[in-house]
Amino acid sequence: MTTGSETILPPLFACLETLSLIARHLDPSSFAEMMGAAGTPWERLRAARSQFSPVDGVDERLATASDEALAAFDELRAALDGGDIRAVFKALRHTPRALEALYPLAAMIPAVNSFFLDPSLRTDAETLARGMLPARAGETGVIHFDNEPRTRGGFSLYVPESYTPDRAWPLVVALHGGSGHGRGFLWSWLRDARSFGAILVAPTSSGNSLGSTWALMGDDNDTPNLARIVAQVRETWNIDPDRLLLTGMSDGGTFCYVSALDGASPFTHLAPVSATFHPMLISMADADRLRGLPVYLVHGALDWMFPVEVARQAKAALTAAGANVTYSEIDDLSHTYPREINAPMIAWLKA
Repeated sequence: MTTGSETILPPLFACLETLSLIARHLDPSSFAEMMGAAGTPWERLRAARSQFSPVDGVDERLATASDEALAAFDELRAALDGGDIRAVFKALRHTPRALEALYPLAAMIPAVNSFFLDPSLRTDAETLARGMLPARAGETGVIHFDNEPRTRGGFSLYVPESYTPDRAWPLVVALHGGSGHGRGFLWSWLRDARSFGAILVAPTSSGNSLGSTWALMGDDNDTPNLARIVAQVRETWNIDPDRLLLTGMSDGGTFCYVSALDGASPFTHLAPVSATFHPMLISMADADRLRGLPVYLVHGALDWMFPVEVARQAKAALTAAGANVTYSEIDDLSHTYPREINAPMIAWLKA
């Protein structure tokens, strides 16, 4: 690694962590205050980037990651001036692009390896050693299946580099929110799948009359596509048949209810996050499927899109129908993805 690389990494990490915090705590009513609290971490990164001239493929990845992080902050500041919350969501799409550029360096650079691990494991020698294992082409690491940006119906996959087929691995299928894309949503989960040992699938919705979201109304092309994806993954990797989790954010969480309460669903566990819910979903569900079904509900007390009362009603209705509900109501969560719930959710899945 060049001297320039050592200089650019600390401010790059600081910017990426700040962008993660902005995404976690985003609320339209307090966006200006949040941006003020975030400070100006991009200034150090911009200064380092201006002195950084890539000399090899490693440096080019660091340059790309830095440019994406800087673009995110540029667009966030413009959104702050323009007052358009849609521009904020667009700006935050640069973050997964930065992470995608950076991640292949985890097997080469210890600091990058550590960055992509849960903070509780960053001093664990065995975990750090596993993290330096290189990806095996087509077998481990990040793999995309017909899931280029602006395409629909494909999926992105992460298989921990430490994967071996001699034991069965839990599977997490994580559904993006409305207008999202699986290739980007993969990065909401990768650090935790890598740290705690799970195979991760992030599908992209097929798209429908509602736009780039899941089949919440009308013809359902997404449920059979999810079943196909799960079957495809199980053909190649050793998946624990008792630990197949379907989770999702917002529209993705709502689609967990729509799709996976049917008796034919391959999923053994459900975890809707910041999702809406209608009691009719219970009346349409398979009664045998609901009895004893492990469900992990996560919702924010400050959710401005789907008020928290919706989640409380879902908890009551699912419990009355016989589901085994774990409920997490997060006091400071608005309508955003709380990445801190991934680790306890994996522990719940494995228990």
